[in-house]
Amino acid sequence: QVQLVESGGGLVQAGGSLRLSCAASGSSFSINAMGWYRQAPGKQRELVATIASTSSTAYADSVKGRFTISRDNAKNTVDLQMNSLKPEDTAVYYCYCNAFNHGWRNYWGQGTQVTVSS
Repeated sequence: QVQLVESGGGLVQAGGSLRLSCAASGSSFSINAMGWYRQAPGKQRELVATIASTSSTAYADSVKGRFTISRDNAKNTVDLQMNSLKPEDTAVYYCYCNAFNHGWRNYWGQGTQVTVSS
């Protein structure tokens, strides 16, 4: 099994910044992609940003230019720097990774709340 633990959520005013961090742990696993999804109340979970083991990245159009994803392959961590936050960024943010541990599958963190006040 692979466990993901997130940190860094909270309450911030519009225009502010937050940094989310996620660490993967477990035994005998290999990670391909890592990233972040979010889910706002009454809405479907959506991809925010993803980063491959090669460090290539992809972002949702709504966060391009404001959010930056990065990872440390040696530490199995992924961070999301969120700048110029807007009230519509308010959601529960979930870390995920696509990892091999007796087969490839996606693993999810427990989620961390991000609230942006106007």
